[in-house]
Amino acid sequence: MRSTPHILVIHGTKVQRPVFVLGAPHSGADLIARALKRSPGFHLTAGRPSVLRVTYAFARRPAIATERVVGAARVLRDAYAESWQISARTCAECPPDCRELAGLRLRAGATPAEADRAGPCVEKGSVTRFGDASPDLLYSADVLLDAFPDAQLVQVIRDGRDVVSDMLTDERCLAWFRPGLANLETVFPNPFLGVEDVEERARWTEAAPAVKCALRWRGAVRLSARLRAQTPEEQLLTVRYEDLVAHPARVAGAVAGYLGTEIPAATVSGLVRPGDREAEPPETGVWRERLSPRQITQVEKVAGVELARLGYPLAGAG
Repeated sequence: MRSTPHILVIHGTKVQRPVFVLGAPHSGADLIARALKRSPGFHLTAGRPSVLRVTYAFARRPAIATERVVGAARVLRDAYAESWQISARTCAECPPDCRELAGLRLRAGATPAEADRAGPCVEKGSVTRFGDASPDLLYSADVLLDAFPDAQLVQVIRDGRDVVSDMLTDERCLAWFRPGLANLETVFPNPFLGVEDVEERARWTEAAPAVKCALRWRGAVRLSARLRAQTPEEQLLTVRYEDLVAHPARVAGAVAGYLGTEIPAATVSGLVRPGDREAEPPETGVWRERLSPRQITQVEKVAGVELARLGYPLAGAG
């Protein structure tokens, strides 16, 4: 049961149909987030501390949200009431990833005076829609819909082997597998780590990094599938990363139509196919060069069912 609608007003603008961008790590959700952040009327945040504290608490310990539904929704709503404030000081709290979504940069350790001069990434009076694309927001999807019953979700799906190949080079992703952070002893099954049965838990400590990354991707896409089955069509759009790369204008049109707002096709095309000749456009199928034969076998053994269900041919299928 969804919670009673709650009116949230930011700088005189009522928050209606907020947009949340979801996906597994390195799914390509950041491309959709960049396009929205650079579209007229949008104020989209990512990784604000007030939100991360709450969403990671729900992701790492799902019982906090499931056992206290109303309270969880209120806490998340309050986090966004703080996160969506627009000022030089509040924007200075944004991590670099958030500012870069808007094409802005603020050096690490910038002083309050430097933050004031940098200014916010959007003008208060221009905002009509709010949104967020914080990492691992997928694990709070149910709470988001309780907190904002009219929310619109955009989830991005990408070939799990490409996801694993990128995760293996990302220290922030790999950090969650460290003994001090992998909370399998206290949370099982563990959606965040993708560990669902006792055999996987028993083998976790000795599992190869590619296996752990594959488990995370598999858990995320299983969660995405459940979300798709339980969410009204008008509140959830699924974008395939490969389609975004191959047909950016078409995907921009689909997202714009779903959200009922303007998303310039040129913005999306510019992100996917940069005009700078030295820039490397997003790639698909990079796992063939980046993963070893053993790693490919490991990933497909863990997540082969999900890869096939999503239409990604297995390496050994031909």
